[in-house]
Amino acid sequence: MNAAGPHSIRSLRVLIVDDEPDFRAILVKRLRKRNLEAIPAAGGREALNRLTEEPFDAVVLDLNMPGMCGMETLREIKKAAPSVEVIILTGVAELELAVKGMELGAFDYLLKPADVDELLYKIEDASKRKQGKEEAKALPKKASNPDRT
Repeated sequence: MNAAGPHSIRSLRVLIVDDEPDFRAILVKRLRKRNLEAIPAAGGREALNRLTEEPFDAVVLDLNMPGMCGMETLREIKKAAPSVEVIILTGVAELELAVKGMELGAFDYLLKPADVDELLYKIEDASKRKQGKEEAKALPKKASNPDRT
């Protein structure tokens, strides 16, 4: 099965954070057509509220937003949900910020306008990394708590 096969991403939940309503709506629609559960958020505060209420496999985050900027949102996401991977969407003029975002824990970045298939692969890879982190975190607990009766 290829990475973008219908069964490989069916259950993935991704939060799309962008202040541009048209861009956000189009991206959500395109990802939903590819069997992702894409949930829109208009900004950083809304994204953080959703992350505390619902589980997500990945976040696609715009950097240039009014109010809570993308970098601040990234920092707060990593505090609130450290295992959730963040993919930054950025314009060419913000490339240095995207690199800084990687240093702050972002999984990867893409330049706008992003190719949806490329974004899809990054979302799937981010989800796999999140799952690996969660499994690794659970292992020491299992090893230190053997079943004793």
